[in-house]
Amino acid sequence: MKRLLVLVSLVALTLFVTHAFAADREAISKNVDEIVAGIDGGKAATDYAPDAYTPYAFIMDANGMLLVHPKLTGKDLKEVAMPIYEALQAATPEGVWVKYQWDGKEKNTYAKKTKSNLTVASGY
Repeated sequence: MKRLLVLVSLVALTLFVTHAFAADREAISKNVDEIVAGIDGGKAATDYAPDAYTPYAFIMDANGMLLVHPKLTGKDLKEVAMPIYEALQAATPEGVWVKYQWDGKEKNTYAKKTKSNLTVASGY
């Protein structure tokens, strides 16, 4: 009986966590898509506040310069975090989820290219 209870609890926890991540992923991709649409519509990347979204979104130019970021605006992502820069090279105009290791943890980031070749991304 105890084993069954433990098994049911693990299944319930897995379903809860999976649903929570799915909701987070949907909110993240919606935020990124909204920013890309704004930039593609003529809004400047720097018009976006670095902390306007939760989790935060950031905007990077084609050379790796962070145009919008809560702590690293004006920094070159290649110099600060090469694994993240390399993962973001997979960004497409349609948007894509990328995975990379950072600080010993697996990170998931939704990245999308604008018409002007900026990368907008956010993740967990």
